[in-house]
Amino acid sequence: MHAITISEPGGPEVLRWTEVPDAVAGPGEVLIDVAASAVNRADLLQRQGLYPPPPGASEYPGLECSGTIIEVGDDVEGWQEGDEVCALLAGGGYAEKVAVPAGQLLPVPGEVELIAAAGLPEVACTVWSNVVIAADLAEDELLLVHGGAGGVGTHAIQVAKALGARVAVTAGDDDRLERCRQLGADVTINYRTEDFVERVKEHGGADVILDVMGAKYLEPNVNALATGGRLVVIGMQGGRKAELDIAKLLVKRASVTATSLRARPVEEKAAIVADVRARLWPLVEQGSVAPVIDQVLPMSNAAEAHRTLDAGGIFGKILLASHS
Repeated sequence: MHAITISEPGGPEVLRWTEVPDAVAGPGEVLIDVAASAVNRADLLQRQGLYPPPPGASEYPGLECSGTIIEVGDDVEGWQEGDEVCALLAGGGYAEKVAVPAGQLLPVPGEVELIAAAGLPEVACTVWSNVVIAADLAEDELLLVHGGAGGVGTHAIQVAKALGARVAVTAGDDDRLERCRQLGADVTINYRTEDFVERVKEHGGADVILDVMGAKYLEPNVNALATGGRLVVIGMQGGRKAELDIAKLLVKRASVTATSLRARPVEEKAAIVADVRARLWPLVEQGSVAPVIDQVLPMSNAAEAHRTLDAGGIFGKILLASHS
């Protein structure tokens, strides 16, 4: 089979479409003939040598995929060869085949096309585990999403609206903010020209904030929280270290949580996937939540996809099709 390998830590040019040994399904796993994978910022960090795969995971990038099951390992129930699926991965999605623990599989939902389904597992599990499970977003509450035009952001808008919440988003240009409005965002904030704290305060403060920036936004995020607000940090695009004013959290009876998904044990991932399938997948099947795809490139062009994501300006996700 072929896969994208990383010849050495560096820029997009270190990604190579290379012949590698075939993936094999072990006990409790299935082997997927990959239709497509998706590009996530974690892939860019892995390529730079800043985010190595967890122990036992594939060395190839790719945290999600869609495709068809071509082999079922021992001790797997409920899945069979020929099933069209999408999957949450610890790595290995940038390949023609990948072995996946059965607990991380999801059926391709409703009318979603097989390739488009590759853009769902990572954002679905990220948004659901953080916004719904961890932060317990409730009907009529205000969710603030930083990076509203990205893969996680476009998904979070739809999920929150489907659950009856209000949504505020930040993005860097008015065109993408307008597209966020079309997805359902109630409050759109151009972070280049507006103070998101003041805008959010005009609407009573944020009950939940989903943040990919980290250090740079820690203080303003706390300022933007409503009483009882929950800040969930899932990224460090704005740095790792910042000062936290505990007094502000005490006064607001607020909380700060930081989570990651990739390195969680298989059992924890399976529990998240099961909850996503039970509670979120019906919303996808009825069309309330849909994958948002900016573009689809051949997997052999992974370097171009990385350059495009790194440059910014996309809306939704970039997919890599394995057989194009």
